[in-house]
Amino acid sequence: MPETVTLLAAASDQQGPGDTLRIVLVVSMAGVVLLAWFLLRGYRDNDHND
Repeated sequence: MPETVTLLAAASDQQGPGDTLRIVLVVSMAGVVLLAWFLLRGYRDNDHND
């Protein structure tokens, strides 16, 4: 039984950058959406441009 726990712990340490990469992708996608919203809201015509 202790060998199984040791193997599972070693396998979980070797997962790689999966969670970190997923977080970076989600945050970057949210940043792209916010940047697009910020840039595109300036093109909206509200008839205030005389």
